[in-house]
Amino acid sequence: MSDDALLELAEHIALRRPNEVVGTSVAFGELTVEATLSGLVPLLEFLRSDPNCRFSTLIDITAVDHPARPARFDVVYHLLSMYQNQRVRVKAKAREDELVPSLIGVYPAANWYEREIFDMFGVFFSGHPDLRRILTDYGFRGHPLRKDFPTTGYVEVRWNDAEKRVVYEPVNLVQEYRQFDFLSPWEGAKYVLPGDEKAAEAKK
Repeated sequence: MSDDALLELAEHIALRRPNEVVGTSVAFGELTVEATLSGLVPLLEFLRSDPNCRFSTLIDITAVDHPARPARFDVVYHLLSMYQNQRVRVKAKAREDELVPSLIGVYPAANWYEREIFDMFGVFFSGHPDLRRILTDYGFRGHPLRKDFPTTGYVEVRWNDAEKRVVYEPVNLVQEYRQFDFLSPWEGAKYVLPGDEKAAEAKK
Protein backbone atom coordinates (compact mmCIF):
# COMPACT_ATOMS: atom_id res chain seq x y z
CA MET A 1 0.00 0.00 0.00
CA SER A 2 1.35 3.45 -0.89
CA ASP A 3 2.46 5.94 1.74
CA ASP A 4 -0.05 8.47 0.36
CA ALA A 5 -2.93 6.07 1.01
CA LEU A 6 -1.62 5.36 4.52
CA LEU A 7 -1.29 9.08 5.25
CA GLU A 8 -4.86 9.59 4.03
CA LEU A 9 -6.06 6.81 6.33
CA ALA A 10 -4.08 8.28 9.24
CA GLU A 11 -5.68 11.69 8.68
CA HIS A 12 -9.14 10.12 8.55
CA ILE A 13 -8.60 8.27 11.85
CA ALA A 14 -7.12 11.31 13.61
CA LEU A 15 -9.97 13.58 12.45
CA ARG A 16 -12.70 11.17 13.48
CA ARG A 17 -11.19 10.14 16.84
CA PRO A 18 -9.25 13.22 18.09
CA ASN A 19 -9.70 12.38 21.80
CA GLU A 20 -8.22 8.91 21.46
CA VAL A 21 -5.39 9.44 18.98
CA VAL A 22 -2.13 10.89 20.32
CA GLY A 23 -0.31 10.78 16.99
CA THR A 24 0.20 8.87 13.73
CA SER A 25 3.26 7.95 11.69
CA VAL A 26 4.07 6.08 8.50
CA ALA A 27 7.37 4.20 8.24
CA PHE A 28 8.51 1.30 6.07
CA GLY A 29 5.13 1.15 4.40
CA GLU A 30 3.24 0.72 7.68
CA LEU A 31 0.84 2.98 9.57
CA THR A 32 1.20 3.31 13.34
CA VAL A 33 -1.46 5.02 15.43
CA GLU A 34 -0.53 6.04 18.98
CA ALA A 35 -3.56 5.94 21.28
CA THR A 36 -4.41 6.93 24.82
CA LEU A 37 -4.83 4.02 27.19
CA SER A 38 -8.35 5.04 28.13
CA GLY A 39 -9.27 5.46 24.46
CA LEU A 40 -8.18 2.01 23.28
CA VAL A 41 -11.60 0.35 23.33
CA PRO A 42 -13.54 3.12 21.53
CA LEU A 43 -10.72 3.59 19.02
CA LEU A 44 -10.57 -0.07 18.09
CA GLU A 45 -14.37 -0.24 17.93
CA PHE A 46 -14.17 2.61 15.43
CA LEU A 47 -11.41 0.91 13.42
CA ARG A 48 -13.50 -2.26 13.23
CA SER A 49 -16.82 -0.67 12.26
CA ASP A 50 -15.99 2.49 10.27
CA PRO A 51 -16.77 1.95 6.53
CA ASN A 52 -13.41 3.45 5.52
CA CYS A 53 -11.47 1.19 7.89
CA ARG A 54 -13.25 -2.12 8.56
CA PHE A 55 -10.31 -3.65 10.43
CA SER A 56 -12.27 -6.78 11.22
CA THR A 57 -9.33 -9.05 12.06
CA LEU A 58 -7.09 -8.81 15.12
CA ILE A 59 -3.79 -10.33 13.96
CA ASP A 60 -1.78 -10.03 17.17
CA ILE A 61 -1.27 -8.20 20.46
CA THR A 62 2.16 -7.87 22.00
CA ALA A 63 4.12 -5.57 24.28
CA VAL A 64 7.51 -3.86 24.40
CA ASP A 65 9.36 -3.28 27.66
CA HIS A 66 11.11 0.05 28.30
CA PRO A 67 12.34 -0.32 31.92
CA ALA A 68 13.84 3.18 32.15
CA ARG A 69 10.65 4.91 31.00
CA PRO A 70 7.89 5.99 33.46
CA ALA A 71 5.27 4.44 31.15
CA ARG A 72 7.21 1.20 31.04
CA PHE A 73 5.22 -0.76 28.45
CA ASP A 74 4.01 -0.23 24.92
CA VAL A 75 1.00 -2.45 24.29
CA VAL A 76 0.86 -3.04 20.53
CA TYR A 77 -2.12 -4.18 18.44
CA HIS A 78 -1.92 -5.33 14.81
CA LEU A 79 -5.12 -5.16 12.78
CA LEU A 80 -6.04 -6.26 9.27
CA SER A 81 -8.82 -5.07 6.97
CA MET A 82 -9.47 -7.73 4.37
CA TYR A 83 -12.10 -5.45 2.86
CA GLN A 84 -9.74 -2.52 2.26
CA ASN A 85 -6.52 -4.57 2.02
CA GLN A 86 -4.95 -2.44 4.75
CA ARG A 87 -3.05 -3.01 7.97
CA VAL A 88 -2.62 -0.76 10.97
CA ARG A 89 -0.61 -0.89 14.17
CA VAL A 90 -2.07 0.70 17.31
CA LYS A 91 0.22 1.45 20.27
CA ALA A 92 -0.60 2.65 23.77
CA LYS A 93 1.78 3.40 26.64
CA ALA A 94 1.10 1.92 30.08
CA ARG A 95 2.81 2.27 33.45
CA GLU A 96 3.70 -0.87 35.38
CA ASP A 97 0.86 -0.24 37.85
CA GLU A 98 -1.77 0.65 35.24
CA LEU A 99 -4.58 -1.57 34.03
CA VAL A 100 -4.97 -1.91 30.27
CA PRO A 101 -8.60 -2.25 29.14
CA SER A 102 -9.38 -5.68 27.72
CA LEU A 103 -10.49 -5.84 24.08
CA ILE A 104 -12.36 -9.14 24.33
CA GLY A 105 -15.66 -7.30 23.86
CA VAL A 106 -14.42 -5.89 20.53
CA TYR A 107 -12.24 -8.79 19.33
CA PRO A 108 -12.89 -12.12 21.12
CA ALA A 109 -9.51 -13.33 19.78
CA ALA A 110 -7.84 -10.92 22.24
CA ASN A 111 -8.44 -13.45 25.03
CA TRP A 112 -5.31 -15.58 24.66
CA TYR A 113 -3.16 -12.69 23.42
CA GLU A 114 -3.88 -10.74 26.60
CA ARG A 115 -3.15 -13.80 28.73
CA GLU A 116 0.18 -14.19 26.93
CA ILE A 117 1.14 -10.54 27.59
CA PHE A 118 0.15 -10.94 31.25
CA ASP A 119 2.29 -14.08 31.46
CA MET A 120 5.34 -12.75 29.61
CA PHE A 121 5.32 -9.07 30.69
CA GLY A 122 3.12 -8.85 33.80
CA VAL A 123 0.68 -6.38 32.22
CA PHE A 124 -2.80 -6.57 33.75
CA PHE A 125 -5.95 -6.26 31.63
CA SER A 126 -9.11 -4.94 33.28
CA GLY A 127 -12.29 -6.75 32.32
CA HIS A 128 -10.55 -9.94 31.21
CA PRO A 129 -12.70 -12.93 32.27
CA ASP A 130 -9.84 -15.39 32.90
CA LEU A 131 -6.50 -13.59 33.30
CA ARG A 132 -3.99 -16.31 34.22
CA ARG A 133 -0.72 -17.63 32.85
CA ILE A 134 -0.88 -19.41 29.51
CA LEU A 135 2.72 -20.36 28.56
CA THR A 136 4.62 -20.79 31.83
CA ASP A 137 3.99 -23.25 34.64
CA TYR A 138 1.61 -22.65 37.56
CA GLY A 139 4.37 -21.91 40.05
CA PHE A 140 6.46 -19.79 37.72
CA ARG A 141 7.90 -16.60 39.23
CA GLY A 142 8.48 -13.45 37.22
CA HIS A 143 7.75 -12.44 33.63
CA PRO A 144 10.31 -13.76 31.08
CA LEU A 145 10.08 -11.03 28.42
CA ARG A 146 10.79 -8.17 30.81
CA LYS A 147 14.26 -6.86 30.15
CA ASP A 148 15.25 -7.17 33.82
CA PHE A 149 14.37 -10.88 33.93
CA PRO A 150 17.56 -12.97 34.31
CA THR A 151 18.41 -15.20 31.35
CA THR A 152 18.76 -18.17 33.72
CA GLY A 153 15.39 -17.63 35.39
CA TYR A 154 14.96 -18.12 39.13
CA VAL A 155 14.19 -21.84 39.37
CA GLU A 156 14.94 -24.95 37.36
CA VAL A 157 12.60 -27.89 36.88
CA ARG A 158 13.68 -31.51 36.82
CA TRP A 159 12.31 -34.99 37.36
CA ASN A 160 13.24 -36.44 40.75
CA ASP A 161 13.46 -40.19 40.30
CA ALA A 162 13.55 -40.86 44.04
CA GLU A 163 10.36 -38.87 44.68
CA LYS A 164 8.81 -39.85 41.32
CA ARG A 165 7.69 -36.30 40.63
CA VAL A 166 8.75 -32.99 39.08
CA VAL A 167 10.60 -30.77 41.53
CA TYR A 168 11.45 -27.06 41.47
CA GLU A 169 14.88 -25.96 42.69
CA PRO A 170 16.75 -22.65 42.75
CA VAL A 171 18.99 -22.21 39.73
CA ASN A 172 22.45 -23.56 40.48
CA LEU A 173 24.90 -22.81 37.67
CA VAL A 174 27.81 -25.20 37.26
CA GLN A 175 30.08 -22.32 36.22
CA GLU A 176 29.70 -18.57 36.18
CA TYR A 177 28.67 -16.95 32.94
CA ARG A 178 31.76 -15.68 31.15
CA GLN A 179 32.00 -11.98 30.44
CA PHE A 180 32.94 -11.45 26.79
CA ASP A 181 34.24 -8.21 25.36
CA PHE A 182 32.66 -9.22 22.02
CA LEU A 183 36.02 -8.76 20.26
CA SER A 184 36.86 -12.44 20.26
CA PRO A 185 34.91 -15.58 21.20
CA TRP A 186 38.20 -17.01 22.50
CA GLU A 187 38.86 -14.31 25.08
CA GLY A 188 40.89 -15.70 27.96
CA ALA A 189 42.04 -18.80 26.09
CA LYS A 190 45.63 -19.85 27.01
CA TYR A 191 46.39 -21.79 23.83
CA VAL A 192 47.17 -20.87 20.23
CA LEU A 193 44.70 -21.83 17.55
CA PRO A 194 45.72 -22.84 14.01
CA GLY A 195 46.11 -19.72 11.92
CA ASP A 196 46.89 -17.38 14.84
CA GLU A 197 50.52 -17.17 13.69
CA LYS A 198 49.36 -15.55 10.45
CA ALA A 199 47.67 -12.77 12.40
CA ALA A 200 50.85 -12.23 14.43
CA GLU A 201 52.95 -12.05 11.25
CA ALA A 202 50.55 -9.55 9.69
CA LYS A 203 51.03 -7.20 12.64
CA LYS A 204 54.85 -7.06 12.07
